[in-house]
Amino acid sequence: MRYLTAGESHGKQLTTIIEGVPSHLPLVNDDINQSLLRRQKGYGRGRRMQIEKDLVEITSGVRHGYTLGSPITLVVKNDDFKHWKNIMGESPVDDPEEVKRKITRPRPGHADLNGALKYRHRDMRNVLERSSARETAARVAAGAVAKKILSLVGVDVVGYVKEIAGIQAKGYEHLTLEERKHISENSPVRTLDDEAGKRMMAAIDLAKKEGDSLGGIVEVVAAGMPPGIGSHVHYDRKLDAKIAGSVVSINAFKGVEFGLGFEAARRNGSEVHDEILWNEEKGFYRKTNRLGGFEGGMTTGMPIVVKGVMKPIPTLYKPLQSVDIDTKKTFEASIERSDACAVPAAAVVMEHVVAFELAKALLDQFPHDYFPSFQKALNDYREEVRCF
Repeated sequence: MRYLTAGESHGKQLTTIIEGVPSHLPLVNDDINQSLLRRQKGYGRGRRMQIEKDLVEITSGVRHGYTLGSPITLVVKNDDFKHWKNIMGESPVDDPEEVKRKITRPRPGHADLNGALKYRHRDMRNVLERSSARETAARVAAGAVAKKILSLVGVDVVGYVKEIAGIQAKGYEHLTLEERKHISENSPVRTLDDEAGKRMMAAIDLAKKEGDSLGGIVEVVAAGMPPGIGSHVHYDRKLDAKIAGSVVSINAFKGVEFGLGFEAARRNGSEVHDEILWNEEKGFYRKTNRLGGFEGGMTTGMPIVVKGVMKPIPTLYKPLQSVDIDTKKTFEASIERSDACAVPAAAVVMEHVVAFELAKALLDQFPHDYFPSFQKALNDYREEVRCF
């Protein structure tokens, strides 16, 4: 299973094409729309979230509520395009140099300058429109399809905010995944610690007032994955490596860790590795889950725990210094519409990105042309490894 996305931030639409989804998987618009609407919520979001009401249109690969096995096309229209038609339209213009809102001042922290150098663009809008985090809506749509697959084979995934601006959520380790879902959905900053959440919101308010932005840490937990998914035999088949690559591919994400993560470097081996136990009901399992559900690039059967680090959004209302690519003179970088903090929304994006990698790994490992056959093969495997 794989997907491609297309579209610009202020273009007509975002398009996602997913290939490799089994046939006979039940799938309707609402399965995807719920995820898209969740992405738009969160304290600290900018005005764009009031302009766009992301709803999906399935234009191929699904008939009468079930997938066909052929590529699935998902379209999310950009309602704001009507205000950008002259700037972002596909038709030729007489003089590209006179197009309004041409951008020649690269913003620090963005793809503007690097993309302009690579593709020889004199107007960096050609770069920022595609590198914008708006594209994550298309990735969430793909992840929503993956979450549908996972939900029908007993795998549950939830993402929430662990930290914003150094303010850490604590004391939630005892909560079930269902409880974490409920609490995070009702938190303006998608955190599981109400007191920390209030402090996070105050920090966001202050940053917005000062024209600044904030980053944070997102945690995603997945339960129900059987052991042995992934592989130790080649570097590019290690599932934790695939997840890590997908997480840092999210806009503004700069780090990823599993379980204890970097804390493992500060502990002795006896305080890091998970002892192995066995009983007739569970089969093999781990006494602890310090390694976050992975050993040797494969799942252990314990919950997968992965954290992602998001830097502060680089589009600031107190812009940093830059250099005009035409005049080579120093300027303050131009301002685009932005959020003071997008970490709560990023929790939803990361949840769906991880879900896609998990679903893909399961489909890679078991026959998957026909969804009921995939379900049976996976259930048979679960029983085999339990009785091993």
